[in-house]
Amino acid sequence: MSLTPSSPPAVIDALAWVHVHEGRLLCVRTEGVDLFYLPGGKREPGESDEAAVAREAREEVSVILRPGTFRRIAVIDEVAHAQVPGARVRLSCHTAEHDGEIAVDNEIAELAWIGFADRERCAPAVRRLVELLHAEGTVH
Repeated sequence: MSLTPSSPPAVIDALAWVHVHEGRLLCVRTEGVDLFYLPGGKREPGESDEAAVAREAREEVSVILRPGTFRRIAVIDEVAHAQVPGARVRLSCHTAEHDGEIAVDNEIAELAWIGFADRERCAPAVRRLVELLHAEGTVH
């Protein structure tokens, strides 16, 4: 009898732009997905965190993030939504000032401004961020 060691669960390394306006967090939903996420995604080979977050914000919500204004505010480790069982996401969350009007772009089907009471509409990692931001008084 041979035992095959099980491989560790997958960890998705992702980055996101965090933008709060009037106590609500900007979230996006892609076509065919039931929950909201933050504008963001995976880094491309050789891409810095700042470059990846800026690219994703431009691709998803049509804004240009200002260099020199980036600040990492949290790294969330949580169960990954709509992935293989046991998969986790490590979400590096960054704020940055922006230029341009926020509008859906590319694969984004819908924007939402999420408050604390609406957090169940979000993927688990975003829900956790909403709870952290609420505890510090940023999201109402």
